[in-house]
Amino acid sequence: MALTPSNMLPLGTKAPEFSLVDTKDNKIKSLQDLKGKTGTLVMFICNHCPFVIHVNEELVRLANDYQSKGINCIAISSNDVVNYPQDGPDQMKQHAIDNHYPFPYLYDETQDIAKAYDAACTPDFFLFNSDLNLVYAGQLDGSRPGNGIPVTGEDLRSAIDGLVNNSPINQNQKPSMGCNIKWK
Repeated sequence: MALTPSNMLPLGTKAPEFSLVDTKDNKIKSLQDLKGKTGTLVMFICNHCPFVIHVNEELVRLANDYQSKGINCIAISSNDVVNYPQDGPDQMKQHAIDNHYPFPYLYDETQDIAKAYDAACTPDFFLFNSDLNLVYAGQLDGSRPGNGIPVTGEDLRSAIDGLVNNSPINQNQKPSMGCNIKWK
Protein backbone atom coordinates (compact mmCIF):
# COMPACT_ATOMS: atom_id res chain seq x y z
CA MET A 1 0.00 0.00 0.00
CA ALA A 2 1.56 3.24 -1.17
CA LEU A 3 0.59 6.29 0.89
CA THR A 4 -0.45 8.85 -1.71
CA PRO A 5 -1.73 12.42 -1.19
CA SER A 6 -4.50 13.91 -3.30
CA ASN A 7 -3.53 16.31 -6.07
CA MET A 8 -5.68 19.21 -4.82
CA LEU A 9 -7.64 20.24 -7.91
CA PRO A 10 -7.81 24.08 -7.94
CA LEU A 11 -10.81 25.60 -6.17
CA GLY A 12 -13.39 26.97 -8.59
CA THR A 13 -12.78 24.15 -11.10
CA LYS A 14 -15.98 23.04 -12.84
CA ALA A 15 -16.96 19.43 -12.09
CA PRO A 16 -16.09 17.24 -15.08
CA GLU A 17 -19.19 15.60 -16.53
CA PHE A 18 -19.57 11.84 -16.54
CA SER A 19 -21.98 9.01 -17.29
CA LEU A 20 -21.06 5.80 -15.50
CA VAL A 21 -22.68 2.54 -14.46
CA ASP A 22 -24.06 2.51 -10.93
CA THR A 23 -23.11 -0.94 -9.69
CA LYS A 24 -25.99 -0.88 -7.20
CA ASP A 25 -28.68 -1.04 -9.94
CA ASN A 26 -26.63 -1.50 -13.14
CA LYS A 27 -28.01 1.73 -14.65
CA ILE A 28 -26.04 4.53 -16.32
CA LYS A 29 -26.06 7.70 -14.22
CA SER A 30 -24.64 11.09 -15.07
CA LEU A 31 -23.39 13.94 -12.94
CA GLN A 32 -26.47 15.91 -14.03
CA ASP A 33 -28.73 13.06 -12.82
CA LEU A 34 -27.03 12.88 -9.44
CA LYS A 35 -26.04 16.43 -8.52
CA GLY A 36 -27.50 17.92 -5.36
CA LYS A 37 -29.59 21.05 -5.05
CA THR A 38 -27.11 22.67 -2.65
CA GLY A 39 -23.96 20.76 -3.49
CA THR A 40 -22.40 17.54 -4.70
CA LEU A 41 -19.68 15.48 -3.07
CA VAL A 42 -17.74 13.26 -5.47
CA MET A 43 -15.70 10.61 -3.63
CA PHE A 44 -13.14 8.33 -5.24
CA ILE A 45 -13.10 5.16 -3.17
CA CYS A 46 -12.66 1.40 -3.63
CA ASN A 47 -13.47 -1.81 -1.81
CA HIS A 48 -10.09 -2.99 -0.58
CA CYS A 49 -8.18 0.13 0.48
CA PRO A 50 -7.54 0.15 4.24
CA PHE A 51 -7.92 3.96 4.27
CA VAL A 52 -11.41 3.70 2.78
CA ILE A 53 -12.36 0.78 5.03
CA HIS A 54 -11.25 2.94 7.98
CA VAL A 55 -13.73 5.71 7.07
CA ASN A 56 -16.62 3.75 5.49
CA GLU A 57 -18.98 4.21 8.46
CA GLU A 58 -18.36 7.96 8.49
CA LEU A 59 -18.99 8.21 4.75
CA VAL A 60 -22.40 6.60 5.29
CA ARG A 61 -23.16 8.87 8.28
CA LEU A 62 -22.06 11.96 6.39
CA ALA A 63 -24.19 11.13 3.34
CA ASN A 64 -27.22 10.42 5.54
CA ASP A 65 -26.69 13.61 7.58
CA TYR A 66 -26.50 15.96 4.60
CA GLN A 67 -28.84 14.47 2.02
CA SER A 68 -31.84 16.30 3.50
CA LYS A 69 -29.83 19.54 3.26
CA GLY A 70 -29.45 19.23 -0.52
CA ILE A 71 -26.02 17.60 -0.61
CA ASN A 72 -25.80 14.52 -2.80
CA CYS A 73 -22.87 12.14 -2.47
CA ILE A 74 -21.48 10.09 -5.34
CA ALA A 75 -18.85 7.36 -4.94
CA ILE A 76 -16.68 6.30 -7.88
CA SER A 77 -14.19 3.44 -8.11
CA SER A 78 -11.60 3.71 -10.86
CA ASN A 79 -9.20 0.93 -9.90
CA ASP A 80 -7.80 -1.53 -12.42
CA VAL A 81 -9.93 -4.64 -11.87
CA VAL A 82 -7.62 -6.94 -13.82
CA ASN A 83 -4.94 -6.65 -11.14
CA TYR A 84 -7.40 -5.82 -8.32
CA PRO A 85 -10.44 -8.04 -8.99
CA GLN A 86 -11.85 -7.32 -5.52
CA ASP A 87 -12.70 -3.84 -6.87
CA GLY A 88 -14.76 -5.17 -9.80
CA PRO A 89 -18.41 -4.16 -10.39
CA ASP A 90 -19.97 -7.27 -8.81
CA GLN A 91 -17.84 -6.86 -5.72
CA MET A 92 -18.63 -3.13 -5.64
CA LYS A 93 -22.35 -3.89 -5.59
CA GLN A 94 -21.94 -6.32 -2.69
CA HIS A 95 -19.66 -3.87 -0.87
CA ALA A 96 -22.29 -1.12 -1.24
CA ILE A 97 -24.96 -3.45 0.16
CA ASP A 98 -22.78 -4.67 3.03
CA ASN A 99 -21.84 -1.11 4.01
CA HIS A 100 -25.35 0.33 3.52
CA TYR A 101 -24.18 2.97 1.04
CA PRO A 102 -26.97 5.56 0.70
CA PHE A 103 -25.22 6.91 -2.41
CA PRO A 104 -24.55 5.52 -5.90
CA TYR A 105 -21.33 3.55 -6.33
CA LEU A 106 -20.19 4.13 -9.90
CA TYR A 107 -17.64 2.15 -11.89
CA ASP A 108 -15.08 4.12 -13.94
CA GLU A 109 -13.88 1.27 -16.14
CA THR A 110 -11.78 3.45 -18.48
CA GLN A 111 -10.32 5.52 -15.62
CA ASP A 112 -11.11 8.62 -17.71
CA ILE A 113 -13.20 10.18 -14.93
CA ALA A 114 -10.49 9.75 -12.29
CA LYS A 115 -8.09 11.44 -14.70
CA ALA A 116 -10.58 14.25 -15.43
CA TYR A 117 -10.86 14.93 -11.68
CA ASP A 118 -7.09 14.51 -11.20
CA ALA A 119 -7.92 11.94 -8.51
CA ALA A 120 -4.84 10.31 -7.04
CA CYS A 121 -5.84 8.26 -4.02
CA THR A 122 -8.62 6.49 -2.22
CA PRO A 123 -10.35 8.17 -0.58
CA ASP A 124 -10.24 11.41 -2.56
CA PHE A 125 -12.97 14.04 -1.96
CA PHE A 126 -14.29 16.82 -4.21
CA LEU A 127 -17.10 19.08 -2.96
CA PHE A 128 -18.92 21.22 -5.53
CA ASN A 129 -21.48 23.96 -5.01
CA SER A 130 -24.88 24.12 -6.72
CA ASP A 131 -23.20 25.47 -9.88
CA LEU A 132 -20.79 22.50 -9.81
CA ASN A 133 -17.77 24.69 -8.98
CA LEU A 134 -15.22 23.13 -6.63
CA VAL A 135 -15.29 24.59 -3.12
CA TYR A 136 -13.36 21.88 -1.24
CA ALA A 137 -10.75 19.29 -2.17
CA GLY A 138 -9.10 17.64 0.76
CA GLN A 139 -9.19 15.20 3.60
CA LEU A 140 -12.17 13.84 5.49
CA ASP A 141 -10.29 14.46 8.74
CA GLY A 142 -6.91 13.74 10.32
CA SER A 143 -7.66 10.10 11.10
CA ARG A 144 -5.69 7.37 9.34
CA PRO A 145 -5.54 3.64 10.07
CA GLY A 146 -3.42 3.14 13.16
CA ASN A 147 -2.84 6.80 14.10
CA GLY A 148 -5.31 6.76 17.02
CA ILE A 149 -7.20 9.85 15.87
CA PRO A 150 -10.97 9.22 15.85
CA VAL A 151 -12.85 9.37 12.55
CA THR A 152 -15.11 12.44 12.76
CA GLY A 153 -15.18 13.81 9.22
CA GLU A 154 -14.51 17.24 10.74
CA ASP A 155 -12.63 18.80 7.80
CA LEU A 156 -15.12 17.73 5.14
CA ARG A 157 -18.11 18.36 7.42
CA SER A 158 -16.87 21.91 8.07
CA ALA A 159 -16.71 22.55 4.32
CA ILE A 160 -20.18 21.07 3.75
CA ASP A 161 -21.59 23.12 6.64
CA GLY A 162 -20.11 26.24 5.05
CA LEU A 163 -21.78 25.38 1.76
CA VAL A 164 -25.13 24.54 3.38
CA ASN A 165 -25.09 27.67 5.59
CA ASN A 166 -23.69 29.96 2.88
CA SER A 167 -20.73 30.83 5.10
CA PRO A 168 -17.01 30.96 4.29
CA ILE A 169 -15.20 27.68 3.64
CA ASN A 170 -11.64 27.44 4.92
CA GLN A 171 -9.33 27.90 1.93
CA ASN A 172 -6.45 26.18 3.76
CA GLN A 173 -7.34 22.63 2.76
CA LYS A 174 -5.23 19.60 3.63
CA PRO A 175 -4.87 16.86 1.01
CA SER A 176 -6.53 13.54 1.51
CA MET A 177 -4.18 10.59 1.98
CA GLY A 178 -4.69 6.99 1.03
CA CYS A 179 -3.76 4.22 -1.34
CA ASN A 180 -2.92 5.30 -4.87
CA ILE A 181 -5.55 4.67 -7.52
CA LYS A 182 -4.59 1.42 -9.21
CA TRP A 183 -3.90 2.62 -12.75
CA LYS A 184 -3.93 0.28 -15.74
